[in-house]
Amino acid sequence: MIEWINALAFGGAVLALVLGVTCVIMAFLSSETGEAGMKEKVEYGFFGVTGIIFTALLAYALA
Repeated sequence: MIEWINALAFGGAVLALVLGVTCVIMAFLSSETGEAGMKEKVEYGFFGVTGIIFTALLAYALA
């Protein structure tokens, strides 16, 4: 049973990493300007960093 929990945690970590890195990349590639552009960059950056931190927490749980 512990193998299933580890497999689900690993899958969640991989998913969070992919989404986090994708959001960070999208923040850098945003083409909007002005206040709306900055808001979009901050939102994507926040979700990207949150995904990467969640990945680190799951990796620590698996260790």
